[in-house]
Amino acid sequence: MTSLHTVSPLSRRTWLVGSALLGLALALPAAAHDFKHGTLRIDHPYATPTGAGMANGAVYFRAIENTGAEPDRLLSASTPIAQSVELHRMQVDDGVMRMRPIEAMDLPAKTTVSLRHGQPLHLMLMGLQRPLVLGERFALTLRFERAGEREVMVWVQQPRAGSAAHAH
Repeated sequence: MTSLHTVSPLSRRTWLVGSALLGLALALPAAAHDFKHGTLRIDHPYATPTGAGMANGAVYFRAIENTGAEPDRLLSASTPIAQSVELHRMQVDDGVMRMRPIEAMDLPAKTTVSLRHGQPLHLMLMGLQRPLVLGERFALTLRFERAGEREVMVWVQQPRAGSAAHAH
């Protein structure tokens, strides 16, 4: 008769293998949140949750890196969950923070551009079809001057602690 506290080596091995496989399965989605497109690396696209009745939302990226020898530009974006997507830059005018649409985002050669929450550059989702709910994902198509189009998946998540507030 075996004790309830005794674990056979086979059971222990099965548990360890199962735990390792579970850890790998949980890590794969995080690793898949980095998109390559030619010489561009699009790192961690994310949006913040919106409340009911909010017409607009925002999309950020940990970074967009241009590893190539030639500059590129992000010209536009689109998603089925919003009427339009605008490229925006935050700037201070007479002591007041304002959001300004811009024609394109420059991506100089051999450079990483930050589009994190609280940074000047971001994408605005105008005319949301529905609220952005924590934990969901949605498709976003990016159009680059040189690299062409690339669809990425955007995760809806809370910004990290310490990120500046962003309101429109």
